Amino acid sequence: MTEPLPIISAFIIGLMGSAHCIGMCGGISSALSLSIPTGNHFRARQTTILLCYNVGRVASYGIAGLLAGTLFTLANFQAHALSWIPRLLAGLFMIAMGLYLTGWWQGLVKVEKFGQILWKHIEPYGRKLMPAKTPSRAFLLGMVWGWLPCGLVYSTLILAASQSSPGTAAMTMLSFGAGTIPAVLGVGYLSRQLNQLKNNKLFPILTGCAVIAFGIWTLPIPR
Repeated sequence: MTEPLPIISAFIIGLMGSAHCIGMCGGISSALSLSIPTGNHFRARQTTILLCYNVGRVASYGIAGLLAGTLFTLANFQAHALSWIPRLLAGLFMIAMGLYLTGWWQGLVKVEKFGQILWKHIEPYGRKLMPAKTPSRAFLLGMVWGWLPCGLVYSTLILAASQSSPGTAAMTMLSFGAGTIPAVLGVGYLSRQLNQLKNNKLFPILTGCAVIAFGIWTLPIPR
């Protein structure tokens, strides 16, 4: 049976990491809005393009979760003697992500740099899709952008992979992606207000501490 708590937790992590999401994906979301000609039905076309981009991005998170969950399953981490390893990795990554969000420790940047190895091969496909003026191109651009190196994604991906099956891992990442949509989608409409939220010194500290708390809760500590 699917365990709902990690899926719910992933959604909350996506919501709490909104300031980070604005910095990582907000630029492309704004660019999509600016590429749409003004005129009749502008708001409807803008909404369609932004939604398709975000659906594509979240779909990539789901694919990543499925792949990671399959890898962990094949590695037999669910065996009793090894079952603590995924939870330990997930907890440590989430604590590192919380410290990253607060600005207290930037060690996770090194992990994001490692992700650049894959990203440099994927990113050119995204450039070819710009400007994404049709729903299909926006969806494909979102699927490309979903592989952008991001410590928040990597942290949640470890949490997802630690679940009982590849399907649950995919659902966990889809839930995380759904949690990021309000911030990334909102940049297209409320860029000034969201940037003010991003620059608020208290907001990243509160969200970072909440992610750290989730990380500590995830650790395989006897309770």
